[in-house]
Amino acid sequence: QVQLVESGGGLVQPGGSLRLSCTASRSIFSFVSMGWYRQAPGKQRELVASIFSTGSTNYADSVKARFTISRDRAKNTVYLDMTSLKPEDTAVYYCRTNVGSAVHWGQGTQVTVSS
Repeated sequence: QVQLVESGGGLVQPGGSLRLSCTASRSIFSFVSMGWYRQAPGKQRELVASIFSTGSTNYADSVKARFTISRDRAKNTVYLDMTSLKPEDTAVYYCRTNVGSAVHWGQGTQVTVSS
């Protein structure tokens, strides 16, 4: 079993930046992938960004060039650096990992972009 704990959400003005963190309860070295998803009110949960064991990354078109996913294996942590935030980025952001065939989710952290 893997526990994922997200942090770093909050209220930010349009154009601002935030860094989200997702810390796993054990080493992420063997994780197939780790990713960030988000869910806005009334909408389906969607992939934002993912990073694979090889280090390759994948981004939703809506966040490319604005968001960056990275990891620190020594800290069992994955980050999502978000810049040039827009009101449409407002959502609950969830961390997810694949360990073998199992999928684990964090509890989510709220990001609100508003003036």
